[in-house]
Formats: sequence, C-alpha cells, structure tokens
Amino acid sequence: MTNVQVDAERPYQVTISNGCLPQASEYATGARAAVIHPAVMSDTAAHLAGLIEQNGSEVTLIEVPPSESAKSVAILSRCWDALAEFGMTRSDVVIGVGGGSTTDLAGFVAATWLRGVRYVSVPTTVLAMVDAAVGGKTGINIPAGKNLVGAFHEPVAVLCDLDLIGALPAAEVSSGLAEVIKCGFIADPRILDLVEQDPDDARDVSSLRFAELVRRAVQVKATVVSDDLREATSGAGRIGRESLNYGHTLGHAIEAESGFEVRHGEAISIGMVFAAELSRRILGLDSAVVQRHRDILSSVALPVRATINDWDRLRSRMSLDKKSRGSTLRLIGLSDVARVELVSDPAEAELEASFAEVAAG
Repeated sequence: MTNVQVDAERPYQVTISNGCLPQASEYATGARAAVIHPAVMSDTAAHLAGLIEQNGSEVTLIEVPPSESAKSVAILSRCWDALAEFGMTRSDVVIGVGGGSTTDLAGFVAATWLRGVRYVSVPTTVLAMVDAAVGGKTGINIPAGKNLVGAFHEPVAVLCDLDLIGALPAAEVSSGLAEVIKCGFIADPRILDLVEQDPDDARDVSSLRFAELVRRAVQVKATVVSDDLREATSGAGRIGRESLNYGHTLGHAIEAESGFEVRHGEAISIGMVFAAELSRRILGLDSAVVQRHRDILSSVALPVRATINDWDRLRSRMSLDKKSRGSTLRLIGLSDVARVELVSDPAEAELEASFAEVAAG
C-alpha cells in the first residue's frame, strides 16, 4: 500500500493499493452516505453499500449516466433532489465511485449541497486516479465548454483500488496514461524513462511498472496542488497549479468540439504535441523534445494528430479556456523537460502554424 499526502487547506491522503475499497465505508461510521456511481459500477457500489450498512449506517445509491454525459446541469439537479429525498445533512458523506466524470460530478454535488459536505473519491479508471480524483477541482460541463462551472472542494480521502481497473479496455488505460506522461514532461522525467523502457508493461495495469507510474503521477499532482490549491500563484516567473494544464487548452477544445466523443486523454495527447510545437516556436524547446512527445505518446497508442481540423472553431473554444484572462489567451509551454513556462497572448500566426503541425493530413 502507498499513501501520498496532499497538504492542502484540509490535508488528506491518496491511497494506492489493491483492495482498499472497503476503507470508504469507514467514513460513513456514525453518519449516512450517498454513493454516486454510473451503471457500469453498480456491483461495486452495491458492495460498498453493503459494507456501509454492516457498520450500522444508512446509504442511498444514486446512478448517473456514463462519461461526460453525467456532468450536466440536469444530472446535477437530479442528484440534489435525491439528497433532499434522502434527508442528507451536513454530518453525512458523499462517495463518488467511478471515472473522472463521476468524481467531478460527485465532488461538485458534495461542494454545493448545504454549502459543502464531506466527500470521498473512489476513482475506477486510470485517468481518474491520476487526475480528476486528486486536487479538489469539481465541476460540470455546459454547451460552451468543459468544466466551466465548478468549485474547489477537497475530498477527505481518495482511494485508488487497483483491483477496480483490471478489466478496463486498453483504450481507457492509454487515455489515462496521457495524464501520467504529462506529469513526466512537466515535472518528473523518470516517468518518461519508465514508459520508454517498456510501453507494453506501462499499459499493463497489473504490473509493478504501472503502479509506480500511478504513484509518481499522483505525487506530481499532490506536490503542485499542495502549493497552489486554487490556481493563484502563476506570474512573476512562477508557475503554480496551471502547470497541470499542459496540453489542455487545445485538448479541452477538441473534446468540446467533438461533443465529448473524443476521450480526454486522447485529446490531451494531441494538445501536448500542439503545446510542444508552440513551445519550439516561442520558447526555443528543442526539436528532439518535440519528437519525444510524438514517440512516447504513440508508443502507448495515443493519437498525435488532430481528430478535428477546423482551426477557427477550435480557436474560438480555446478563448473560453479557464486560464484565459479577458481577451488574453494563456497556455502552458516548456522550455525543456520539467521546465514549465507560461505563454501569454501568443501571436495568432504562431498558434495557427503550430496547429498545422498536428492537423491530420
């Protein structure tokens, strides 16, 4: 078992191990619990509910749609209605069991119910374990873009049970590895080495290599988040939590433009190559590092060419990115591996030329 400490406003631990799901029931001791989950996790949610009831606590199960379709105003409202019917009080707990979309939604439900109740995150995908479940960001989507409505609400615990991801499709594992590789480029080059040494082993969720990659990615995010929970420190040569958005400006635009049919990790993979190309033009990033992006991402079956080529529409969506300030577009770039730089208001010609390098032929 590995525990990674997140020293935020209310410190908590991320547990990474096999078989840690039952720990979630402990947070309902002397309280009641609402377990939010997608249909695919119904058996796991029911098992957890049984454990909670064995402890003498009441529990309600709230099933939500799969993937990004869960993160809507309508589903959020449905969850609020379910909590009201259950009689949820401020001493009770919300437990999110599922992928990143479920944990984003469940965390926002917890953040907004009675102005904030306890929240336990049980991520069940690679992407959720290394990204969505850690850091306290919660939210939903609206037609204009992804995660434009949300709140910072730290969990009391994150339980990454590696037993829960054994049956994930290969494409979902690869999608999660995009965020892992991102952590390698922005902060921990050892991650890149581990993937390059054996990409197939890196995609094997039962391997020691995979477990080490998850631990390292969680540690990167925990370190960044502990220093800058609310994304407030970027500027004057210092990049805080915004560094975690490397590749996300274009990536989120691709996701939204596709109607969220493109997986998050796939979109971020393309976004990272775009950010690397822009960094080469503006920050002098070595061409070999740009090529390393393409090589390592391709090695774990991630796309490095844009799946949507309408630059004008993508550029319009990029202006809605959460890092933008007024009309100023802000992106995260690299001057070298593990050397993050803020790119503010780049020339439109540079943006378009960089996109041309990732556009599908």
